[in-house]
Amino acid sequence: MDPRSASSIFTRGAVDLGALRPSTPPPAAAKPAAPALQGEVVGPGGGPGGGAGGPVVIDVTEASFQADVLERSLTTPVVIDLWAEWCQPCKQLSPVLEKLAAEGGGAWVLAKIDVDSNPRIAQALRVQGIPMVMVAVGGQLMEGFSGVLPEAQVRQFVDAVLKAGGVQVESAEDPRFAAADDALVEGDLDAAEQAFRKILGETPNDAAAEAGLAQVGLMRRVEGKVPAKLLAAAEESPDSVEAQTLAADVEVLSGMADAAYARLVGLVKRTGGDEREVARKHLVSLFSMAGPDDPAVAAARRALASALF
Repeated sequence: MDPRSASSIFTRGAVDLGALRPSTPPPAAAKPAAPALQGEVVGPGGGPGGGAGGPVVIDVTEASFQADVLERSLTTPVVIDLWAEWCQPCKQLSPVLEKLAAEGGGAWVLAKIDVDSNPRIAQALRVQGIPMVMVAVGGQLMEGFSGVLPEAQVRQFVDAVLKAGGVQVESAEDPRFAAADDALVEGDLDAAEQAFRKILGETPNDAAAEAGLAQVGLMRRVEGKVPAKLLAAAEESPDSVEAQTLAADVEVLSGMADAAYARLVGLVKRTGGDEREVARKHLVSLFSMAGPDDPAVAAARRALASALF
């Protein structure tokens, strides 16, 4: 996955959803359910999305897709979360999207679609892997991103969606991060690093700035490389620190952070001296991108401690 994909979300254009059109007229609408609390996850057709007091996270099915996504997007931007119960990366991304939707207060709506229960939607949207995020604005479906992104980048993505939908919202984010985040999304790694280091100079140990620097480092390491070749090289050289750390970078960018953490914990166990320290520091830098509250990070930290001692 291209780590800059959040900066180029509007590239696909309209998607043919003819396969989802019902062959017979839909039944008469049932009596509307009671309004959901803001931020509550509701079932298909569970009330209007967006606007004060309306649900900001909704479950969508093949039957409700037209009304709950396309028609709703005429007035409110809709971010589509394509997921499945068995998908572990989905369980990392979905809570972040739900949190941001609640914070948005109705400026946009999160539509959650279980691809296993709604295979025709997955086929129509050409879903090749999950988690996958798409956008509906003005009745048009557009490309989002695949895999798991750090929360800071997901925020940038949502901001881009709101701007495309003509929604103006005040951000609670530290304004010092604007230049750093813009440079990161645009792929200007030198400018992003300079901006993040400036923040750290003013506020040492700022977790968000440290995460930003870690993201810059990861993007530099994989820039211009073919992910499949990096994973193959790691398979051929299980004790190569360089090969294993690059493979872990690819796994993080592909939404497989658990696999990346396990890979590097295993490397720490198999190495010693300077090589072990390189592997340990690399793993810790990946932790900083996910945040200390990530359950996968907590589990990996315990595994790392066991490997070291």
